[in-house]
Amino acid sequence: MRYELSFGYINILADNIAEVIVDQGTMMTLEMCEEYDEFLIEYFTEPFAILVNKLHNYSYTFEAKLHIASLENLVAIAVVTYNKEGVAKTKDVVQTRANDGWNLKEFSGLQMGREKALKWLEKELNTIKV
Repeated sequence: MRYELSFGYINILADNIAEVIVDQGTMMTLEMCEEYDEFLIEYFTEPFAILVNKLHNYSYTFEAKLHIASLENLVAIAVVTYNKEGVAKTKDVVQTRANDGWNLKEFSGLQMGREKALKWLEKELNTIKV
């Protein structure tokens, strides 16, 4: 299932995995992050994982960086990047949130990264006891 949001869309890939794709050139704001969170809270009641597919270049406001991926039931985040800019922006957000101890892994989209990311997320979810 594909759900349109104001900044892009979310694909539900499994009962506990969502893929987020942000539109080209978007500046993710705190309000967009809250919209994203509301969708995920409504859709997932059990532990879940996110695949961030960075098909497009986009950025975050500082407030959005501090808020994104703060949901209690979010147990793993896979980020698929396709260029140096995507890698750098991912590292910037991860460094900003270093104290949060995210279970995050980055994959290269140029090396079958999406498939590898999905397998990793499934493995991570299988280690969680509900």
